[in-house]
Amino acid sequence: MANQQHHDLLKQGIDTWNSWRRENPEDKLDLSAIDLSGSDLSGFNLSEVDLHESTLSEANLAGANLVAANLVMANLSKANLDGANLIAARLSRAALNKATLRETCLMMAILSGAALSQANLSNAELSRANLRGADLSKAILCEAFLRRARLRGAELTQADLSHANLYEADLSGAILVLANLSQADLGGAILNGADLRRAVLHETSLRDAQLNGADFWNADLDRVDLHNAILAGTNLEEAIMAGSTLSGVPTI
Repeated sequence: MANQQHHDLLKQGIDTWNSWRRENPEDKLDLSAIDLSGSDLSGFNLSEVDLHESTLSEANLAGANLVAANLVMANLSKANLDGANLIAARLSRAALNKATLRETCLMMAILSGAALSQANLSNAELSRANLRGADLSKAILCEAFLRRARLRGAELTQADLSHANLYEADLSGAILVLANLSQADLGGAILNGADLRRAVLHETSLRDAQLNGADFWNADLDRVDLHNAILAGTNLEEAIMAGSTLSGVPTI
């Protein structure tokens, strides 16, 4: 449970809180399992704070410092995290449904099993983040940075990943049915066993990608770069491949 003194300090506002943090950098703060729903915590220094199982639904955390914070199983649904810093934060099994995380930094964050359905992560930095088994269905990830991110078994049905950078990301077994991956960079990505039925990959780079057993049934692969991609057991039945290149040879 949360430390009441820490909770009382938080209630005194951003100036008092951030000043106290600067003067007491070694103190470990416990705000776990408390209700902070709807709170305005924009710009607060919450780095390394224990917020596991806390309720932060509809809270304003825009620009907040949440570096290495413990948000395991926290409820952040519909919260505003635009521009927040969550480098190396722990968000396993957290609820972030319909949250806004535009231009948020989640580099190396742990989001395994997190619920991010319909979340807005446009332009977010998720390089090397762990999103294994996360629910990102209908999430907006356009122009997001997901280089070397771990998305094994993630749910990405109808997600918008247009212009996203997924270079060398691991999407093994991920579900990308009806996802939009137009002009995304999936160079060197691992998509073994991924489900991409009816996905849109217009002008997408799959150069050097591993696509063993991936399902592209009825997918739009118009002008896709498949140079040196590994396609053992890949299902391309009814896929649209006009103008695409497969191992350097154009397909019609």
